[in-house]
Amino acid sequence: MAFRMPFRRAMSSVARQSLKIGLVPADGIGREVIPAARTAIEALGSDIPKPQFIDLLAGFELFTKTGTALPEETIAALRECDCALFGAVSSPSKRVTGYSSPIVALRKELDLYANIRPVVSVAANPSGKPSVDLVVVRENTECLYVKQETIIATENGREARAVRLITERASRRIGRMAFELALTRPRKHVTIIHKSNVLSVTDGLFRETVRAVPRQEPGKFDDVTIAEQLVDSAVYRLFREPEIYDIMVAPNLYGDIISDAAAALVGSLGLVPSINAGDNFVMGEPVHGSAPDIAGKEIANPIASIRSAALMLRRLGYIQGADRIDNAVDEVVRQGTVLTPDLGGKSKTHEVVDAIIKRI
Repeated sequence: MAFRMPFRRAMSSVARQSLKIGLVPADGIGREVIPAARTAIEALGSDIPKPQFIDLLAGFELFTKTGTALPEETIAALRECDCALFGAVSSPSKRVTGYSSPIVALRKELDLYANIRPVVSVAANPSGKPSVDLVVVRENTECLYVKQETIIATENGREARAVRLITERASRRIGRMAFELALTRPRKHVTIIHKSNVLSVTDGLFRETVRAVPRQEPGKFDDVTIAEQLVDSAVYRLFREPEIYDIMVAPNLYGDIISDAAAALVGSLGLVPSINAGDNFVMGEPVHGSAPDIAGKEIANPIASIRSAALMLRRLGYIQGADRIDNAVDEVVRQGTVLTPDLGGKSKTHEVVDAIIKRI
């Protein structure tokens, strides 16, 4: 079975009468796939507290209309929620004055320091072992994503610079998240991804800090084995021999690239979910982008969002409900008759959703 990812530090699900879930579809196909995830959650019935959905605004399209990509009202509302689902954001490739990515801002505002992205292929039969079964644990708050960029004019033309921030605190807690996650998996193996042969100060600090995590809690992580890989060779080996990886822990930029590359191994970005996790909040987010070229055509793959909802529920401690969603998705993918075009099928978004809901 795919995407079974328990958490040692799952948030307590005790005594909740209802589950308040913020929905931030944002841009493009986010407005098509987040409703699909909502439908899957609603299908669980008594396996979770009664869900209460709060519709919230954010995104580049909102920015073009209002001048604000992430309203204060959205942030305030999310702070009152138990969890959230975020769709996709259209970030322009060229600088737009006043615009900053709302998903990056939300990760910082809610201290969602870990982006956890499982990449698992669905085995040909229910008892089969997946050929790809790994998790990218990506630090979510710093690296180049602090977005401190400057451009100046020089006698040789314009010169652009970007600040890359790596801190001991952020590296330690993402390392701890990776080791704790490794304890829940059969192989219990962590690979630290870095480029400290070139970036000896920043990546050097990340590498050293993550390696030091087990020493801070003697005995706890004795069963976890540690490996290292330079990021360029990690990508190469990811395509050649993905079976060597279990947990891959990386700084923000490397984790973003590696997880998108890994999605190619299982067929589509439309299959790969993630959660943005902190110690007190969790937000599901499909790995794919806003895909403006297919928005509104009813061919967006809803599976990544539905999987993300399952991951979110699993983090909150609702294991049975999460398993029901994952099992239903596995069956649909394995059967192969109701799939969207990115997976070689001809089905519409709502047809895939309907097939999954029937199995839930």
